[in-house]
Amino acid sequence: MPRSGTKSRRRFVIGVIMTIGALLTAFPFVWMITTSFKPLREARTYPPTVLPDEATWESYVTLFRDLEFGRYLTNTIIVVVVGFVGLAFMAMAGYGFARYRFVGKNVMFLVVLATLMIPVQVTLIPSYLILNKIGLTGTVVGIAVPTLVSAFGIFLFRQFMETLPDEVFEAARLDGAGEFRIFYSIVLPLSKPILAVQTILTFIAGWNSFLWPLVIAGKQENYTLSVGLALLNQQQSVNPPLQMAGASLMVIPTILIFVALQRFVVAGFTMSGLK
Repeated sequence: MPRSGTKSRRRFVIGVIMTIGALLTAFPFVWMITTSFKPLREARTYPPTVLPDEATWESYVTLFRDLEFGRYLTNTIIVVVVGFVGLAFMAMAGYGFARYRFVGKNVMFLVVLATLMIPVQVTLIPSYLILNKIGLTGTVVGIAVPTLVSAFGIFLFRQFMETLPDEVFEAARLDGAGEFRIFYSIVLPLSKPILAVQTILTFIAGWNSFLWPLVIAGKQENYTLSVGLALLNQQQSVNPPLQMAGASLMVIPTILIFVALQRFVVAGFTMSGLK
């Protein structure tokens, strides 16, 4: 009985500590959301309040009506969609490294891994010069193209697909399935966990990318949401509801897609060997 009582008290204390930690962690996010719905007058009052007395959509309307956030949102969605197209290329590359034997395979994979050690800032100027040579600077396509394939994505797919059982592939080949049919009908359905992980990582990379769009966009009409938000902070430094509305617009889609795919994420990282 005493031991049981001690265990219950320990669980209660741990629960209280975790609850306090969760509330402290979530408070800035809650503050951001609630401030975005406050009128400017109420956001400047002292002492500040957490919940708005008169909730309004005015800041969100201003973003899309007066500050071209609709165009920034469209550009960002294009960048993310192009990144999703790249998922197919990364899956095929990972499948090739995992399931096929060919001359120079290990050397090629080491080259892919070596690119992970190169900072983005080092490749910034060469990438800009290449895209400038083919006329893609100052375009949304130029922003999106470098997001097509990542070495980390190929590595994740390769690690996961190495765990798929050989018997499945042998049975498919005995049934007469071609390599493309095996990849499309067997490998991709079995790879849902790692596809979910890569979907989230690709979405976050495209949605939050800032440095590359800032360098290559050229004109304001090519800006993405992250660049537009930085511009907003410079132009509207005394309008907290407008800034919080822009920040909410950046954060909420990322949270929604993570919540939708979270049940696959842990399984995907675990099965690919990354814990």
